[in-house]
Amino acid sequence: MIAPQELTGMILAGGEGRRMGGRDKGLEPFAGLPLVAHVAKRFDGQVAELLINANRNQEAYELFAARIIEDAEGGFKGPLMGIYSGLRAANTPWLLVAPCDTPALPNDLVARMTAGMGDHDIGVAFDGERLHPVVALLRTSLAADLAATLAMGERKIDRWYARHAWCKVDMSDCPEAFANLNTEEEKLRLEYALAKAAKEAR
Repeated sequence: MIAPQELTGMILAGGEGRRMGGRDKGLEPFAGLPLVAHVAKRFDGQVAELLINANRNQEAYELFAARIIEDAEGGFKGPLMGIYSGLRAANTPWLLVAPCDTPALPNDLVARMTAGMGDHDIGVAFDGERLHPVVALLRTSLAADLAATLAMGERKIDRWYARHAWCKVDMSDCPEAFANLNTEEEKLRLEYALAKAAKEAR
């Protein structure tokens, strides 16, 4: 098992939010809190340090993490650049990443990801049908290899993962937890569904 002191958490919030009209998705309100706050709760007390990868509104994000890190290169180069920036910034052997727009992630995400790794270098959440490549646990020693990959112009996460010893981490019992919000409509729909489920659970 990977102990909390060996693990850095990072929330990816560095995108352009194009499908939300260019708004900063992580700061969009959801059930009374910014989206990023819901994701940050999944790491609370379970990692040595929580980072947020953000390329704008850094002061707003400082409320939710120990450190805010920008992409190592400007120009919104995609999530693989965000992951590289986290691997480079982490002070632990492992980095667990999750996107800012997945507010329904399982509360035991950290425990499940670390338990599902085996001897692999990368673990990727799998909901039974689809992989979720930006919900992943990675050895930070992969930073140099990823730097070289990015320098060659590669931006596809799955192609870089395929070069390493990676595994699926089974999350097939909760596929709905990985709903990511790209539009205002998706946000409102999930907000309603979660509020309804919470009411029924009372």
